[in-house]
This record gives sequence, structure tokens and C-alpha cells, in this order.
Amino acid sequence: MAQINGELEHSKAETPEQLTNGNHPEGAQEEEQNGGLFQISVKLPHEPYKIQVMVSSQEQVQDVRQSIVELPSTFQYTCFHLEFNGSRINDFVELSEVPDLKADSEIVLVEDPYTEKESRMHVIRMRELVGAAGDRVDNLQGISAGLSLHDSISEEATAGETAEKEHSLSKYDISGSPSLNTILPRAEAPLPKTVKSISLSPWNPVPYHLRQKGHLLYLQVTTNEGEQFQITSHVSGFFVNKCSNARFDPFPKPMPKKGSAHSLLTLISHLSPSFNASFEALQEANNKKDLLTTFPFQNAIPNSPWLVAPPSSSVNAHQPDITRSQENYLISGVDNAETLRDWNEEFQTTRELPRDTVQDRVFRERLTSKLFADYNEAAARGAVLVAKGEVAPLNPTEGRDAQIFVYNNIFYSFGADGVGTFASEGGDEAARVAVGKDVVGIKAVNQLDINGLFTPGTVVVDYLGKRIVGQSIVPGIFKQREPGEHQIDYGGVEGKDVVATHPDFVPVFEKLSKALRIKKHAVWDKEGKRHDLEGSVETKGLLGTDGRKYVLDLYRVTPLDAIWQEEEGSDAYPHNMSVLRLELVESYWRHKMSQYVKAEVERRRAAKAEEAASKEKSEENAESKEEGSEEKSEEAMDQERVDISGFSLALNPDICSGQIPQTDEEKEQWAQDEKEVRETCDFLRSKVMPEMIQDLHDGDVGFPMDGQSLSQLLHKRGINIRYLGKLAQMSKEKGARLDALTILLVQEMIARAFKHIANGYLRNVAAPFTASCIAHLLNCLLGADVNSNPQADIDASLREIYPEADFSFEKVTPATLRADIEKQISIRYRFTLEPEWFNSLRHLQLLRDISIKLGLQLSAREYAFAKSQLPAKVPVTNTASQDEGKKKKKKGGDSKSPARAASPEKPVVTIVPDDIVNIVPLVKDASPRSSLAEEALEAGRISLMQNQKQLGQELILESLSLHEQIYGILHPEVAKLYHQLSMLYYQTDEKEAAVELARKAVIVTERTLGVDSADTILSYLNLSLFEHASGNTKTALVYIKHAMDLWKIIYGPNHPDSITTMNNAAVMLQHLKQYSDSRKWFEASLTVCESLFGRQSINTATILFQLAQALALDQDSKGAVGKMRDAYNIFLSQLGPDDRNTKEAETWLEQLTQNAVSIAKHAKDIQARRLRRINMNTRTLGTKVQPQVGQSAPSASGASSANPSLDSRSIDELLKFIEGGDTSSSRSKQKKRAAASNPKLRGSKKSSA
Repeated sequence: MAQINGELEHSKAETPEQLTNGNHPEGAQEEEQNGGLFQISVKLPHEPYKIQVMVSSQEQVQDVRQSIVELPSTFQYTCFHLEFNGSRINDFVELSEVPDLKADSEIVLVEDPYTEKESRMHVIRMRELVGAAGDRVDNLQGISAGLSLHDSISEEATAGETAEKEHSLSKYDISGSPSLNTILPRAEAPLPKTVKSISLSPWNPVPYHLRQKGHLLYLQVTTNEGEQFQITSHVSGFFVNKCSNARFDPFPKPMPKKGSAHSLLTLISHLSPSFNASFEALQEANNKKDLLTTFPFQNAIPNSPWLVAPPSSSVNAHQPDITRSQENYLISGVDNAETLRDWNEEFQTTRELPRDTVQDRVFRERLTSKLFADYNEAAARGAVLVAKGEVAPLNPTEGRDAQIFVYNNIFYSFGADGVGTFASEGGDEAARVAVGKDVVGIKAVNQLDINGLFTPGTVVVDYLGKRIVGQSIVPGIFKQREPGEHQIDYGGVEGKDVVATHPDFVPVFEKLSKALRIKKHAVWDKEGKRHDLEGSVETKGLLGTDGRKYVLDLYRVTPLDAIWQEEEGSDAYPHNMSVLRLELVESYWRHKMSQYVKAEVERRRAAKAEEAASKEKSEENAESKEEGSEEKSEEAMDQERVDISGFSLALNPDICSGQIPQTDEEKEQWAQDEKEVRETCDFLRSKVMPEMIQDLHDGDVGFPMDGQSLSQLLHKRGINIRYLGKLAQMSKEKGARLDALTILLVQEMIARAFKHIANGYLRNVAAPFTASCIAHLLNCLLGADVNSNPQADIDASLREIYPEADFSFEKVTPATLRADIEKQISIRYRFTLEPEWFNSLRHLQLLRDISIKLGLQLSAREYAFAKSQLPAKVPVTNTASQDEGKKKKKKGGDSKSPARAASPEKPVVTIVPDDIVNIVPLVKDASPRSSLAEEALEAGRISLMQNQKQLGQELILESLSLHEQIYGILHPEVAKLYHQLSMLYYQTDEKEAAVELARKAVIVTERTLGVDSADTILSYLNLSLFEHASGNTKTALVYIKHAMDLWKIIYGPNHPDSITTMNNAAVMLQHLKQYSDSRKWFEASLTVCESLFGRQSINTATILFQLAQALALDQDSKGAVGKMRDAYNIFLSQLGPDDRNTKEAETWLEQLTQNAVSIAKHAKDIQARRLRRINMNTRTLGTKVQPQVGQSAPSASGASSANPSLDSRSIDELLKFIEGGDTSSSRSKQKKRAAASNPKLRGSKKSSA
């Protein structure tokens, strides 16, 4: 829905269309032509008495309501209904269903009497509007959750644009150490205060006799003038009453001013003379921020940063707010029953909604997305309470790990082997893995959306070392069965000894197995009796008492990794749950299918050849030639029409898991199944892993930057994390070019090993000592240079209260922790670390990876990981060291930790318990992606590939609208689409749209994935590229600087992909005629390139070529000749004298040598004219799109790899161009070279063509 004042509303379905079409007038026009959008008037009971609203016939009346609530002129209304032609309109009908409603119709807003719930909602809404609501404190979302830094970075960019000569990279230290301030929110000026407080009065709840008179709530409002008013919330509205703090008289007080109003907002404006002015100032201040940065989260959990401003800083200062503790009452009423939901019933009824039309599917997927988001949040909150011991178990007599809980209608259990189910598989380790794999399996089943098959809502939460599973309660799961009846209706019952089968489950399990490439196979119970199952014996079917068929325990939807299990490791792997990934099975299926198609084509060719040979050869040559060509075209047709119905590949998931076939025939079949599984395992080792290593070696895909992006890359390719060690060995063997990958792989193994060790201690530590435990373990790993024998900092008085607590973490020393890490890596990854591995740690990056894996939020300060980083004066207590360190390193936000007493001569350590500010739960959910939105996106892509540009763009815009409707705007999937769409617009030369979408991609990525995630860096880099293309080069440089600063924090200097970024920065600086600075960036790029690819690589030659031109522009003719000669020699030796690159370098070298003096004079003119001429075709500027991690470089840039030559015309051509010679031919040549101005810098495939 579009709105007159451009305000955006967050919970309407059609908001996304406003967002999408707002930037694309053609989209809006098309809708209007279709009769989609029209304007109506809304008559109001108070000023301004009438407003205009743009609506769409497809939207519901409640969406119109929501728009009204969000408009500044109608903020005060929350409790009302709409009427048309004198009759009330139902909120849940579409506008197209309202009789006679058309363009310019007038609907009337009628104020309703309040109910207690409406009154509470009104108070919450008004507190938020007037800025009186403080930050909500909860146990799920961490400090600064959903943070975005985009606004503060763009402010810097705006300031940079106004500065005449300075640019953001003018004094930038490319190899300098990172500043942690880069990822911290900037302190903002306080917002204008409209009232001092709005809170519930101590006279609540309303006495019974006054409820009958319509009293709902009692409030207390203190205005900016310092006056306190007691207010009654009544069914008719709000009025000032005669109560005081000591006397109860909640009836209207005679007032000189107007003392009553239907809305609390209106009443406060009557009572406080300064309110209107300050409220307007507040709205103005809020409007300066990008809407997306303050938008509330709807369908996703916001990201909690690992580094936060200290608690004492102005950003995180804790302010008094009496209503903070009253909010739960305002939200959910006296008995808290309003928020209780029957999650299971909601999930299953949503799944049963119709899906016949597109509208049905949109409604169903919107509801599904919102439901999963609500459930994930509720389940995670409950899991945190369970982990803290705040929820009473249903079976308190059982051991801790076997206890089960029910909270908020969600069933919780621990991801540990409390009852011995996994005793033979690896106990607690196996149980922990099984519940993690179960969520992945359930997610896959939810994505398939099989009619008639249901899954419980499932979430896994890791918190304080414990893994907790939260599931919606399946009807009948706790039912006591009759003797002889099984608890499970299909699959293994309590292990594999008893196997149940049920005919009703066969059809739905058959569909599931077909989709997941699972083979129907036999299993045998403990008596040797055969049962034919559609899925694994571990996958269970339960017939709920609601008559629905539920599938449970989906941790074995793929076979075990047979080769890994049999491989000799130094120690046994901790569990027998090492299954293959679904992505690998899919990849193997595609691989086998392509083999089948090739074989089929070969078979047809052979058959045709035989047929041709048997024919008489009496025809003339000409005829035979004609026949041959016909035959070829027929063959091509055959190849297109290969029938793949004869191809099938399905794997038996129960191979190598203890099944014993009985007859010879069964044994033979089992052996065949095992062979197929082993071939899949071999495919992973012999093809998938070497291919990924080769792709990274050749620079064909975006390079991972940290543990998260590395894990995503492996998972996308179907490689399990247990192969980190094997990949590290393969990477080492490839040499220096993959050093960056080896460092990342080893760092990831250390971080994961540390996580397992820390979880082992945290699981048994009492809550008040978790910070001490984590700080001590981190000091042993990262602070051993500062203090080689750190002692755990434990409060002795607190310790006395917990006589039975586990303090075993105190005994950990740097030496024992290193030995434990080496052992964990040896067991889990079958890799041996270098003898002195702890001396080459990248401390900050490792600290970040560990914090993300454990959910830590650390206080921001410059941590000293080596003695050289310590302040000059050695402090005597931990707290003093912390403060002094901050004062030395940082000007603002210094934090003082509360010290109980200055302990005498405490040694200095890197991290103190007070540095661990918070621990957030890590949530793994089973939410499916929207298939409808993805189908529209795929259709759009296919249309674009077929050169149907208009249709393709329409479909992609439709997909964007669907993404925003279904997921809400703040969601990782939406961020991904903004990113892809911005690239598309950039490639089709729609620069403004590209910049707008790239900006949205940055903000949504920051808020959902983190301000320093690898995706955020890529989003900033692409935004910089698009800003430069739009002519805002100084702004672009600010974004590049921010991305480089982030890069230093998450990876360190010299990342392989940073070569492209440095080159882009250098080209942008040339555009600003900052030739000296540009040259520095080319030189930095050359340094990284040489260290990665060697002096004699084509990549190095390419940069040398560009550097030579930069030196010429900087009037260093001698240097230019030297670098061009180096480039020429490399091209000559690598590509030979006939290669185009060699010839161009030779021409340049000759001209540079001959005209060493004159070239410098001409070069500046050349550059200026050339940039002016080609300003319309941005990619010719030599900037290059940054590929996403694991994405191939050509697909990121949209450039074809047809022309790998350098974008450099000869000097004569350029001079002719300057002198106004034959420009038409040079311009056409220039267009051809557009995509190749900056040849691919990582990898040799493109340049060696």
C-alpha cells in the first residue's frame, strides 16, 4: 500500500510493494492500469478531520487500519472501526469485497469503547510513540541486538562529500592494526524528551465495584513541566482523576484545561504545554534515520554482536524506568494467559491451509513464516530458563540429563543421553549430534511440504554449555499405551530391537524418501524378523491422537560416512553419528544423472552408427554429406530428449549401522547398497573436496573470510565439518597460494576444539561463575604471553554458597588447555597441529570466532594479547588494569568494573570476568524457505538468461514483493535478494536503483547477520562500487574504508579477495585525480598479489601493468617504464610473444620508453578525457564486483570470460582520441573491452585463455 506522506507501515502485507514500486514508477503505473491502486478518503472525528490514503483492492481492511495508525496525523487512534455507507466493515475482508467501494470513496473512522486489553495496548503504543519506553530487557536478545552502523557510516560519507580535497583514504594505513571502535555503535545525541514518565499507578488493579463502572487501568504521568497527573483509563477514554499517592479517588477531577480525551496522546497534549513542540522534534529526529535501521523485527531473531560498548558507556547506560517491570502485565494481562498458544495445533492447521491459488500460497507462507518466527523466539526464551534451572522438571526424581520440562506449551529435553538410548553410538556426544541433525532433517521435510505428513515445531538451543531441544507437544506422545502396544507406529521402537510398521505411513513416507533419495530397504529386529521400511529404522512415524501422521527423529535421513568410520584415527571418533550431508547426496545424484545422460547419448550414437554401417553405401558423395549433417542434427535432438525416467539413485541410510541380513539374497542386496553408499563417500573425497580446493586455488570463487563463511562454503558443497583436518592437509600441499585457507581451517579447528572444551566445563558450572570460567579459559588460550600462569578470578564469599559446585576449570593451565585442544583436534578432525601452533595464533580473530560460537558478548576495549601491548605502568588489580588499559587506548567510553576490594598484587591477565558482559543463546531452527518467492526469482533469472529483459525484471520484482510479504523486511533471505537485485540493476545500468537496493542490503545484513559478518563486508564493497558508478566517489571511498576496517577485524590484513578491493579503491582515487594515493593502493594490491600468486604470475603482471599506468599519471616516468617492463617480461614468459596481453604491454613499453617525458604530460589529460567519455559505462573504470563467498567470480561480475585481454589501447590510439580523431571505432572497441578493464586478479584460468 502506498501512503500519501511516504510513511512506511511494518505489519501490512502490501508494504513491500510500496518499498519495491516506490523506486520503480513503471511498476506502480502498471498496477494502476490494472486497477490495483486507488485513493480513498478517511473521515476522522478530530483534527485534521480528513486524510487521503492510497490502497490496493487486494489488501484487507485491517491493512488500511494499520496505515491509519502509522500516519503522523492519526497516531492517536488505536481503538476504532471503519464504516462505509453507514455500515461497519469487517477488518478481515479484502477491499475488493466491500460493496461500492471505489476510488475517491469516503470511509468513516469511528472510535470504539476500550476493553482492558485495548487499553493496555494503547498505553504500550503511546509510550513507544512519545519516546517514553526504555529498552526492553529480555533473556533472548542480547545487548545492541539488531544493530546497524550504516547511518553513522553514511553520515561520515556525507561529511566527506562536502570536504573539498580530503577523502576518507587520504591517511589510511592499509597494514595498520584494526580498531575495535569500527564495530561499535557511535554515541548519539539524546532524543528530545516529550514526557518524564508514563507508568502504571500503584492503585492497580481496578477494584471490582469500579470495573462495573467501566474503569480499566490507572496511570501516572509526569510531564516535562514536572507536574504529576493520576489518570483513569475508562471504556470511554482517558481522564485525569482525583487520586494522589495516598488517597484513592479515581473519578474525574475538575480541570481548567480539558481533562479527558479518547486518546492518551491527546490528553497529554492538553496537560503539557511543551508536549506538541517536543513531540514534533522527536518525530523529526526519528525521520533522519533510515527507516530500516529502527524497523522492529517481525520474522527473524536479530543478531547480537560479540563486542559491545561497556556497560558504563552512554550507549549501554542503564536508566531507571518503573514501567520496564510492568510491561509484562501490559502485554499479557494479569494472569499472563493471553500469550499462551497451542503451538502444535497452529503448526498443523497452517500446514493444512489450501494452496490452490497464488493468493492461497502467499497467505499460507506468510502465516508459516510468522508462526515459525514466533515459535522460535518463544522456544528459545523457554530453553534459556530451562538451562538456568528456572523451570521445574516433570520428572524430578530422574538424573539431570534425563529430566523433561513443559513451559509455554513447549516440551523441553536435554540434548544428552539421559536414558541410554545412544549408549552404543557414543552416549552424550551422539545424542548432542543427533538432535542437531534432527533439526536439519525436520527443516528438509518442512521445505518439501508433503501433503499429509506433519512435523512438530522444533528448535535446538545451545546455552551455557547445554544443548536443549524445544518441541511442540504432539497429541498422544505422552499417552499411556495398552500392554503390547508400541509408543511408535512406524520405525524402530526405543532403539532397533523392536520395529513397528503401519500401512497408513507407507504412502507419505514413500513421498518423503523419494524426495530425499532414500532407498526402500529391509531391516531386522532382535529376533531376526524382516521389516520393509521406506526410511531409516531410526526415523519414526507416530499417529497422533488428532489423527495426523507425524514424522519424528529425522537425524538419519542420509547414510553414515562409511569410509570415515573405518579410517584409522589416532583416537576413536567420539560418536557413530557421522552422517553425510543432504547437499552431498543431491550433488552425487546430479553427478550420476549426468553420467547416465552421457551414457544414454553414447548408446544412441553407437546404435545409429551400426544402423548407418549396415545400410548400402551406393549413394553419391554429395548425398552422403547431406545425410551426415542430417544425422548430426538428429543426434543433437536426441541428446536434448534423453528420457531420465529410467534413472534412479537412492541410498540406504541404515548401511554400516549394525543391521544383519538373513538370507543370501538379502546379503547380496545389502552388499550392493553398501557399494553405492561407499561410492558416495568416495565421491566426497575424490571429487567434491579437491574441486573446492582447486576452485579456491584458482580464484574461481569468493574466498571465505572467517569461521562462519568457511562453514557455509563447506556445507553448501556437502562437506562435513569433520573434514576440516583433511582440507587443511590438502590446502597445505597446494602451497603459498592457499596459505590464507590453511590459516582459516586451522583457526576454525582450534576455535571448535576450544568450544567443546569450554562447553564441557560450562555444563557443570554454577551460573554466577560462568564469566570466571570463560575468562580463565580464554586467558589460558589467548593471554599466556601476558601471564603464563593465570589464576581463575573467583569471589570467595560467593563460592561458600555453592559447596557442591564444580570448580574443575580452576585447574586448567595454558599447557593443559593446549594439550586438550591438540587432543580434540586429533580426535575430531584427525589433524596434527604444528609443534608451536600457539605462537602463531591470530588472537583477535580467534577471540571473535570463539565468542560467536559460545554466544559471548564482550566489553569493548583494546585487549592485550602480548606483553608489548600492555600499558607502560603495570597496575595492581584486574580492575585497575582494565580501566587503565582503556584510558590509554581509547578516549571515550572508559569503563570501571565494580571492584569489591582492591586485592593485593593481583597479576595482570588479558581478560577479566567483568569483560564477559552477556551470553546469548544460539538457536538452530527448522523454518522452511518460501518456495513461492524462490520460484518467482528462478523464473525471473531464466527469463533474463533468455534475453527477455522486461519479463525477467517484472518476475524478479514480483519475487522481491513476495520475499518482503512472506519474510517481513528484516530477514537474511530478503538481504540476500536485495544484494542479488542490486547487482542485476548495476549490470543493466540502472544505477540509482542499484544503490538504493545495495543500501537496503547493507542495513538488513547488518541487523540480521551481524555488523561484522562476511556478508556485511561484501554488501559494503558492492555499495561502494555502485555509489562510485553513480558519481559519488567520495562516498564510495568511505564505504571501502569501513569494509577494509571490518576485514582487519574478522580476518586480518592481506585477504586474497582484498586485491580486488584495493584495485577498486585505486581506480576510484584515479577518478578523483588523487594519483599519488591511487599509486599507494596499487602498490599495496601488488604486495598482496605477489605474496599469494608469486612474482611471475599473470595476476601480478596485470597489476604491474596498471601500476605502470598509475606511475605515469603520477609523473614517475622512470618507475612506469620499470613496472611496464616487468609486466611485459612476465606476460612474455607465461603467455608467449603472440598473446594479446604481451603485445599490448610491449607497445606500451615502447611508447613509455620513447616518450618518457611527454607521456607524463599527456597522461593526465588522457585519464580525465577517458573517464569523462566512459562515465556512462561504469565497469570500464576498472572496478570489479566482489563475489560472495563460494560464488564464482564471473557470475558475480556478470562479465563474460570471452576477452581476457587488458583494457589498454595503444598510446597512438589514445592520443588520436584526445586530439578528436576517429573516436567511433575506438569507442566500439572500448565497449567490447568494457568487462575486461580489470582482468580477474585472483586465479589464472581467465588470463591463461
